[in-house]
Amino acid sequence: MIQKQLGVGSIGKDRKDSVQFRVTSIKELSVIMDHFSKYPLLTQKRADYELFNCIVDLMKSQQHLSLDGLKKIVSLKAAMNNGLSEKLKAAFPDVVPVQRPLVEPPVPLLVDPH
Repeated sequence: MIQKQLGVGSIGKDRKDSVQFRVTSIKELSVIMDHFSKYPLLTQKRADYELFNCIVDLMKSQQHLSLDGLKKIVSLKAAMNNGLSEKLKAAFPDVVPVQRPLVEPPVPLLVDPH
């Protein structure tokens, strides 16, 4: 249903009991990014999205092709999810994670009990 709604991506079997939704191009990824820009995440996962969005912008501007641009991407990745893998830490030992954006919880709507 997600694939049909977004009009991009493919579905593939990941393991015996799970499947994976994949996009394989910046063009397809832009559709996903547009969706999350229009309908923002409400949890701390939004911080990961914002950092990932910065990475995509760096890639769109071809900055990932230079060592400085790659270091920027690794610095952003270091602040996301579980941080850097041991392999990336070894390859970029001096990387300093960027500050993770703070996501404020949404203000609950006040409902009139009457």
